[in-house]
Amino acid sequence: MHTFDVIVAGVGSMGAQTCWQLAKRGLRVLGLDRYDIPNQMGSSHGEHRIIRLAYFEHPLYVPILRRAYELWRELEQLSSEQILFVTGSMDIGAQGSEVINGSLASCREHHLHHELLSAAEVMRRYPGYLLPHTFQAVYQMDGGFVASERAVTAAARLALESGAIIRGHEPVLEVSPAPGGGVRVRTTRGTYEAGRLVASAGAWIGEMLPRLKKIAVPERQVLGWFRPRTPELYRLGAFPVSNLKSDLGHFYQFPMWTVPGFKIGLYHHLRERGEADTLSRVPTQRDEEVLREGIARFFPEANGDVLALRTCLFTNTPDEHFILDTLPGFPEVIVASPCSGHGFKFSSAIGEILATMAMGRALRFDLSPFRLSRFEA
Repeated sequence: MHTFDVIVAGVGSMGAQTCWQLAKRGLRVLGLDRYDIPNQMGSSHGEHRIIRLAYFEHPLYVPILRRAYELWRELEQLSSEQILFVTGSMDIGAQGSEVINGSLASCREHHLHHELLSAAEVMRRYPGYLLPHTFQAVYQMDGGFVASERAVTAAARLALESGAIIRGHEPVLEVSPAPGGGVRVRTTRGTYEAGRLVASAGAWIGEMLPRLKKIAVPERQVLGWFRPRTPELYRLGAFPVSNLKSDLGHFYQFPMWTVPGFKIGLYHHLRERGEADTLSRVPTQRDEEVLREGIARFFPEANGDVLALRTCLFTNTPDEHFILDTLPGFPEVIVASPCSGHGFKFSSAIGEILATMAMGRALRFDLSPFRLSRFEA
C-alpha cells in the first residue's frame, strides 16, 4: 500500500496549483487525473481565462483575487514565462443592472480604481463595441487574462520538481475511510492511502463523491474564435477583456491572442447539462449561431468567418458560488471548488487555500460563504 500525506484527485486548474503548494512545503503528494495533464476535456483549456478585480458576483471574492494576482506573478517568475496579461476589464450592462451595480459595489468596498462609462464613452475608447445608449460599463484597469493551459502546465511542472508524484490516465474509482484513519483511494491502477484527499475533479466530482452529484452539475460550453473584419479594433493592447449582459445572455470576450481571431463565449451556452463523459465535445452549427448572435449585435466588426470552436465544461452549483469545504461526516476529504464557470482566475489562490486546509493550518480568508451546509437548509 502506497501512502502519502495528501492525494489530489483532479490535476487541472485547482489541482495542479494544490500539488505545487503542498509539494513545495515538503509534503508527500500524489496527484491523479483521468486524462492528460493538461487536457482538453475539462474546464481549463481554450488558451486563456479572464481575471478581474471588479467582481460583480460579490465583493467577498476581491481579497482572494488580490492574493491570486500575487501568486500568478510568482508562478510567472518561477516558470520564466508570461502567464498574467493585463488589458483592463469592463463589466457591461444596462443602467442599474446587476452587473453594473455589483461591479461598482466591489470597487467601492475595496477601494479599486475604476471608471463608470456611458455607452458612447465606451465606443469612443474602444470602437470594436456597438452598445445600446442605455448601457454602461465599469472599467477597471487591473483586469486581463490568465494563460490557462500555460498556467496548469507550469504549476504541474513546479510540483514535480518539488517532489510531487503526478499521474495522468488514472481515474479514481472509489474514495473511502482508511482503516487506520485518513482516506483510501482506489483507482484503475492501484490503491493508495493518505491523511487527506483534495477532491478537485471538476465536472467529475459528483461521480467521485456521489453526495455532490445534485449540487455540482456539469454543463457544456462552447468558445468561439471569429475573424474580425477590422482586426486592429480587437488586437491585444487595443481591446480589453469584458463581460456583457443583455437580453441575449451573458457574453464574455477577449482580445486576439495566440489562436487567430476574436474570442467570445456565452455563459449557460445552450443549457446542456448531464454527466461529464456523455456531454458532446463536438461543436455544431447551433453553437456557432448563438455566439454569432452576440457578435452581430455588439461586435459587428468582429463578425467574420469562424476560425475555431471548442467545447469545455463548467460545473455549476445551485447558487453559482464556489464550494471550499470538508465533506460532512468525512473531514479528511476536502471538496475543492466546483466554480460555476468563474473560477479559473482564482486557482492560484485556491491552490494555496486547499494546501492550507490539508495541512490543518489557519486560513487567511473567511470561507464560510462557500460551505456545503448552505445547500442543506
